[in-house]
Amino acid sequence: AKDYELRQYETAKWVSTVIRGETQKEAMRQGFWKLFHYIQGKNEKEMKIDMTVPVTCLIKSGCTDFKISFFMPFEHQDSPPQPTDSDVFIEERKAAAIFVRSFGGFASPEKYAEEAEVFARILRNRGQPFHEDFFYTAGYDSPFKLFNRHNEVWYFKK
Repeated sequence: AKDYELRQYETAKWVSTVIRGETQKEAMRQGFWKLFHYIQGKNEKEMKIDMTVPVTCLIKSGCTDFKISFFMPFEHQDSPPQPTDSDVFIEERKAAAIFVRSFGGFASPEKYAEEAEVFARILRNRGQPFHEDFFYTAGYDSPFKLFNRHNEVWYFKK
């Protein structure tokens, strides 16, 4: 469709952390730094790992827990080094069909919520079955990139 796409993602490992009881913006900040320290060597092998995109954040309806994740680079998918921070963990996300809506600019939590709401309405109107109780935000750019920014909202297909 012109305003969204359906992607098929394969099973993959992500490094994640859950931040509880903070605003989404603060959870993203805290979560990013915990994960950044992991890829900078705060892991059992003291190994530096390349930064990947996207950085995702799981948003659940009526929940103040936010799961922030970095995609594990392909060369580490088989055996990622274990985190030494007890708040950081490796998760395997199963293969899934995901509806994706892209948008530009600097994405605030409010902008992500607004895009997710519009996207949910589009999917409902087109009769597309999806899990409505959660969505992921996906950011692809460093905070220093000023133009042509790429952000996404993901809903999992039922």
